[in-house]
Amino acid sequence: MSKLKAEYIWIDGYTPTANLRSKTKIVEGPVSDLGDLPDWAFDGSSTEQASGDNSDCALKPVFYVPDPIRGVDNLLVMCEVLNADGSPHASNTRAACTDISSKHSEHDSWFGIEQEYTFYNGTNPLGFPSKGYPAPQGQYYCGVGTKNVFGRDIVEEHLELCLQAGLEIAGINAEVMPGQWEFQVGPLGAPEVGDQLWIARWLLHRVAEDYEVTVTLEPKPVKGDWNGAGAHTNFSTKAMREAGGYDVIVEACEKLGKNIDKHISVYGDKNDERLTGLHETAKMTEFFYGVSDRGASIRIPRATANDGKGYLEDRHPPANREPYKVCAALIETTCS
Repeated sequence: MSKLKAEYIWIDGYTPTANLRSKTKIVEGPVSDLGDLPDWAFDGSSTEQASGDNSDCALKPVFYVPDPIRGVDNLLVMCEVLNADGSPHASNTRAACTDISSKHSEHDSWFGIEQEYTFYNGTNPLGFPSKGYPAPQGQYYCGVGTKNVFGRDIVEEHLELCLQAGLEIAGINAEVMPGQWEFQVGPLGAPEVGDQLWIARWLLHRVAEDYEVTVTLEPKPVKGDWNGAGAHTNFSTKAMREAGGYDVIVEACEKLGKNIDKHISVYGDKNDERLTGLHETAKMTEFFYGVSDRGASIRIPRATANDGKGYLEDRHPPANREPYKVCAALIETTCS
């Protein structure tokens, strides 16, 4: 038997936007499945998940990957938060997502999440001067060169760590605003896509520590004529991916339009600052879908329209989205 380090990662109870937390447990190895990882307690009164007079909450491992930072046999472990009696904590959105996904499992829903984020160096985004603003947007998106790209070394290291951890990272790119980047996770089912997104976010924050840079998921990190940060969600069901799927996609768009208020209410805080009808967004107060239209609420990719099957892109979710909630809402609305 050998001892290894397992980094237990969970989502705290802060509102309206939760944070990541983690602590290290030494466990006996080797670990071959989740049953080899014990539940663990933590002080919920320090994470807005319990009161001081009844502070114990439990961490239940639900997903793990190799720890690419510590290496060897060490692990990163995604956990659900449970109450002392073993029931899901009020902040545990994964449990509800799992239930809804299981209820509609015959639809075989897939998700691909495009996670945008912004690097800050002190009080300014990377690439912004200490006073004033850089050159207007234009050359930064997927750019190259010192005057256009900021933070690439962090991004490349993060990508490599995600790959070493075995996460389903589909790609990376520089975004429209200086210091703003994106990585994509998926396609995966739910809740797996949420598990992997949270671990990828944890790795991003952890790598940025070494560079003394802050990562923010604020939907509108810089006011004015600058793009916000989203987490566009590509979504499909088995029927959408098969012959005749385009009609199923249109039907799903119609259902989403009738339930958009429900979706907006769980998609993330401060999204109203981003969904203005400008900077490749639709207004929060409006809903429409269209082929290859990045100003639409729901974009149907050109390839999907040409093939008559594929997926839709929900452009509502902001960068600070809670992935389990978004996945649950999309499944529940379109598959019911």
